[in-house]
Amino acid sequence: MSKAIWETKTSGRKVGVFALGIKDLVKGSVDKQVHDGDTANVYTKNYFGVRFLGVDTPEISYRLPCRDFLELSDEQWDAFLAHPFGNAGLEVGLQTYLRDHLGHGVAANHYRHAVAAREGLKRMIREDIQEMNRPEDTFEFFLSFASEVMDRYGRLLCFINRNQPEGSPPPTYNERLLQEGLAAPYMIWPNINPFRAAGSTTDAVIKPGTAGDLAEKDRTLKQAREWVAGARREGKGIFSREDQLSLQPFEVRFLADQRGPDRWVIDLGKNDYRLIPPQEYYTVPNLEDRLFVPQEYVPLFVEKGWKKGG
Repeated sequence: MSKAIWETKTSGRKVGVFALGIKDLVKGSVDKQVHDGDTANVYTKNYFGVRFLGVDTPEISYRLPCRDFLELSDEQWDAFLAHPFGNAGLEVGLQTYLRDHLGHGVAANHYRHAVAAREGLKRMIREDIQEMNRPEDTFEFFLSFASEVMDRYGRLLCFINRNQPEGSPPPTYNERLLQEGLAAPYMIWPNINPFRAAGSTTDAVIKPGTAGDLAEKDRTLKQAREWVAGARREGKGIFSREDQLSLQPFEVRFLADQRGPDRWVIDLGKNDYRLIPPQEYYTVPNLEDRLFVPQEYVPLFVEKGWKKGG
């Protein structure tokens, strides 16, 4: 089975293949599935990838420079993460910070945590299937989207849970992964609460000097940050005292891509006016205090009074 939507290697555009839509479990006709001159219903037998918002789990596999995808258990990854800087164009301060997290064995460490996260998610889904008393082939997910519905790889961006129309559902899988320390927080504005609930992107911009207060005021954001802090205190998962995750997943990716990080950062532990430069994200020590702001949105923050760097 293939992906329903994918990114082309030549142009980087997202493309997909679909059939005429289905109505009442029967494949539709042209007359039934073409609504008007610029609208048609379509259907796919292929699959959609789903990227969980707000979290980042260690990578099972990723592209090495000028190579195809390889699992991080491969010895080539061990060699690369011992000396990865190459042509990444990283600033001296970031290189100094990363050196304390690099070396032989780092790739194997990352892979162990990646497997733990994968198996943890499988367990959560199987437990939900059993609790819902549904056969696996009829079990459904409930997806809640933010302002950006799809990433550049054609994956749906969402918070995902079991589909439970009645009663109170459990926390989303995104949240459960944080609770168990299987995922790092990866909070990207405006795709998490309370920002995704704003009426517009402009309305979602944080008022300068209020980020810390807002992080404490919003129930969902506060709870997520408390789960991460709790997992760290208890030495769960990626915070294990015996085998703590050495490199964050996004660090593995930007090192392998041979480019520096490109998202600015707001410190949710402070009420200041500073947009922290992308290559200084590490100056916010607690993962749950890092709110990443994509470069294209930075002018909105500057217009509202935020200061870049400094």
